[in-house]
Amino acid sequence: MYKIRVERGRTYMLRIINAALNNQLFFKIANHTMTVVSIDASYTDPYETDVIVTAPGQTVDVLIKADQPVGSYYMAARPYISVPLPTVIPFDNTTTRGIFAYEGSESNNSVMPTLPDFLDTPTAHKFYTNLTGLAGGPQWVPVPLVVDEHMFVTVGLSTEPCEEINATCPNGQRFSASMNNESFVFPQNASMLEAYCYGRVDGVYTTDFPDNPPIVFDYTNPSLSNVEPLIFAPKSTKVKKLKFNSTVEMVLQNTALQAARTIRFTSHEGL
Repeated sequence: MYKIRVERGRTYMLRIINAALNNQLFFKIANHTMTVVSIDASYTDPYETDVIVTAPGQTVDVLIKADQPVGSYYMAARPYISVPLPTVIPFDNTTTRGIFAYEGSESNNSVMPTLPDFLDTPTAHKFYTNLTGLAGGPQWVPVPLVVDEHMFVTVGLSTEPCEEINATCPNGQRFSASMNNESFVFPQNASMLEAYCYGRVDGVYTTDFPDNPPIVFDYTNPSLSNVEPLIFAPKSTKVKKLKFNSTVEMVLQNTALQAARTIRFTSHEGL
């Protein structure tokens, strides 16, 4: 088991990385609080918390002071599932642990933290909404105030017909991720970059990716998953053309169609 040896009274910086494939993770160290100072290499206003939430591939830098009685304390993590009941899909519900051990500790008994429930969205929401960029900090870049292009893009899980019915295509349908109800398909004749460089885009891609979803609806309502105009996304290869050095504001809206997804994006001024 992974073990960190620490001296009482010292402060340590931990860079915590979620190496999972699909699951967000809750992370705690028994009887200790952490101060979040960076997310994905972007400085944040210091935020003190006893639990952090990390998305797959995300890094969270925290400062932790070894200020508890000499002993051993478990560091523990387990999944946070954002999909509401009763549509929770199977996931690994185990808990992984390491040890935060003080120098001089002779006991093999470690204290275990109380982790949030797998479906504890309020705790995850509290963590994410308390993170703000460190304005004026190192490498900080002010957000542009003049915007040239505006886009509103829905991101969700749609469906598409299958040519044959089998185990992976129940009811003759399969999942198809989409943006603004357009589901990407790989070009067959040339790559998009080759087509652009050689000026032969016909049959490879079109330049009419929509700035807005074709239908406005309640994006957070999972009961709309049976509304066919919303869940069937046409296959296409479309791009949005932009002028060099233009500033684009893109609002990304998750949809609850088929299954909810948590999407996290950082900026220099906030989240």
